[in-house]
Amino acid sequence: MDQPKIERVLRLMKMMTSGNRYTVEELAERLDTSYRSIYRYIDTFKEVGFVVHKEEGGVYRLGKESPYFKDISQLIHFTDEEAHIVNQLIGALDDTNTLKQNLRRKLSSVYNCTSLANSIVKGKNAENVNHIIEAIEERRQVVLHDYSSSHTGSKRDRIVEPISFTTNYVQIWCYDTSDNKTKIFNTARIGSVEILNNEWQHETEHRCGHIDIFRNTGFEQMRVQLLLGVMSHNLLIEEYPLAERDLTQRDDTHWLLDTMVCNYAGVARFVIGLADDIEVIDSPDFVVYLRDKLSHATSKF
Repeated sequence: MDQPKIERVLRLMKMMTSGNRYTVEELAERLDTSYRSIYRYIDTFKEVGFVVHKEEGGVYRLGKESPYFKDISQLIHFTDEEAHIVNQLIGALDDTNTLKQNLRRKLSSVYNCTSLANSIVKGKNAENVNHIIEAIEERRQVVLHDYSSSHTGSKRDRIVEPISFTTNYVQIWCYDTSDNKTKIFNTARIGSVEILNNEWQHETEHRCGHIDIFRNTGFEQMRVQLLLGVMSHNLLIEEYPLAERDLTQRDDTHWLLDTMVCNYAGVARFVIGLADDIEVIDSPDFVVYLRDKLSHATSKF
C-alpha cells in the first residue's frame, strides 16, 4: 500500500472511532476518494480483527470492543489555534532541514491540517470526558451534575444527549432535554458525569454548530470585514491566532480581516477596544450592532 493510501486509511480509522457519525458518502467526500475505496478499507479493518458496526442511516463506525480501540479513540487533539501555532513553529525551521518536511507530512497525513495529537486531559476533567466518550459510543443520555452556568453562576444538574466534542475536548455539543435544543457545554464546568440507562430519544434533532476565531459558538454565521492597522493586527493574531488565516495584507500598515462569526459579541469587544485603529467595511448589520452597543454603554454614564 503506497503512502497516500496509508494516510487515507489512518484518517478513516480516526473518523470511525470519533464521536461523530459518518455515512460512506460523507467518509468518501472528506477523504477525497470513491465509495468503493471506503468499502474496501472497511473490509480490510474487518480482516485484521476490527469490529465494524453499520448503524441506522448507513453510518459505519469501529466498535469499542475492537483491539486497540481505546488507544485510537482516546487520542485528544489540539485546538485549531494550537495546531496553527505548531504549524508556524515548524514553518520557522530552515527549508533545508529534513525534519521540517517529515514533521509536516506526518502531522498533516492524519490530522488534516486542523488538529494534532496528543494532548492530555488530566484529573476530574479526564474522568468526565471518558464517561462522555462512553455515552456517545453507546448513544445514551447522561447527567451533567453540578454544571456551573457562565451566565448566572448557579449550579444544577442537566440531563443531556452528548453529541460531539470540539477539538481537544474543551467543549461538548449536547441536546438539552429540558430546553429541547442543542447547546454547547464547557467540560471544565461539569462537576461529574453519570451515564443513564436511557438511550438517545432526540437523535433527529442532534446537530453541531460552528466556533469562530473569537471562540464564540453558534449555528448561524455572519460575515464581518475589518480594515486593521498595525496595532490592531498585532493584537488580533496574538490574542486570536487562528485569525491569521482570514487576514490579507493590503499595504505596509493595513490588513483586511474577512471572517465569519457566530455572533457579534466577540468581534464587537475587539473593535470597540481598538476603535481608533479599525475601520468596519461592508458589514452594515455589524455597524448597527456596534451603534446599539455603544449607545447602551453611553447611557450608563
